Amino acid sequence: MDLQIKGKLALVTGSTQGIGRAIAAALLDEGARVIINGRDAARVAQTVRALSAKGDVQGVAADLATAAGAQQLIDAAAGIGAVDILVNNVGYFEVKPFAAITDSDWTDMFELNVMSGVRLTRALFDGMLTRNWGRVVFIASEQSVKPNADMLHYAMTKTAQVSLARGLAESTRGTGVTVNSVLVAPTWSEGVETFLGKIGPEQGKSVAEMRTAYFDGPGRSSLLQRWTTPEEIAAQVVFLCSPRAAAVNGAAQRVDGGIVRSLF
Repeated sequence: MDLQIKGKLALVTGSTQGIGRAIAAALLDEGARVIINGRDAARVAQTVRALSAKGDVQGVAADLATAAGAQQLIDAAAGIGAVDILVNNVGYFEVKPFAAITDSDWTDMFELNVMSGVRLTRALFDGMLTRNWGRVVFIASEQSVKPNADMLHYAMTKTAQVSLARGLAESTRGTGVTVNSVLVAPTWSEGVETFLGKIGPEQGKSVAEMRTAYFDGPGRSSLLQRWTTPEEIAAQVVFLCSPRAAAVNGAAQRVDGGIVRSLF
């Protein structure tokens, strides 16, 4: 299926690894032009080199945990062209009991996971409305609707993204712009592998054992009964970024492997 996004300019935040990189690669495969973003300039450059064979890709190193970093990315993107597609993917997770989550933990998580998307969308949204075409996608999580008691600050940010997407979509009435969120399943990425590698020894388990054990614990409700791949998530996201998904707007699109036990 031709997704009809050839030549569109896409900005994907946090795209040097994991889901973000997979989304960037999939957009390039569909003929879109892509701006890669990450904090580390060397990693951004390496990602641009690795993906350049797929198409027109450029990189901007900027730390989106700060307003200054977001503005740096906004200014650099403006020098490349009018952004048609914004994928607010950047973020991090942390496992910590509620009583141990400090004020700075809450604010740091909110600044990167939520405010990065607020700042970028605020800068790019009006241009999309003026041109009467655009796509904004927030990469949320199944934690948006089934928060883990030991990840409450992370879950809060993911729920906030769903609310943002729905609220912004209300401003697109009668236009060619859509705003959606994606409730992502537990996905096997570099960050997850590193995290399990740290906590595994405390439980006397290898990464491979921890990877399987997850579905006997927090992931027991999953119908997929395995970790999704970044590429599986990217396939749904890229569809939402296309004209083919014009009728999907203000939605919290579930790509959760059936882990959320809910009809709606």
